[in-house]
Amino acid sequence: MIKIFLSFMLLSITLFADLKNEYPTQKFLNSKIPIVDIRTPPEWVETGLVKDAITIMFFNEQGGYDIKGFLAELNKKVDTTKPFALICRTGSRTKILSQFLAKELDYDVINLAGGMMYVKGMNLPIVPYKK
Repeated sequence: MIKIFLSFMLLSITLFADLKNEYPTQKFLNSKIPIVDIRTPPEWVETGLVKDAITIMFFNEQGGYDIKGFLAELNKKVDTTKPFALICRTGSRTKILSQFLAKELDYDVINLAGGMMYVKGMNLPIVPYKK
């Protein structure tokens, strides 16, 4: 009985939520899928951004967050009925947020694994953050 229940739960999650984990590549950057950078403004200044990234801070410097404020801004800047990607420094914050967005809101989310550290390590193009 437990196996049936667990199988049903896994199936229902995959039917309603579309969550992918992908490493950023030049091919992905060329795909024009919107990339939302959820880091903090000091992080954007420190390392720059993936070109055309949409900056919407999720976790603040103290680790707090405002889900309603984030979602309001996300829905203003991104068509959430289509796939979009999330990026942070290493992919750990986006992993948490992308799971929530896929599971709870049925968004088609791509977690960019490895984050900006991966982007820098692969020498993918980065642009300076401009306020």
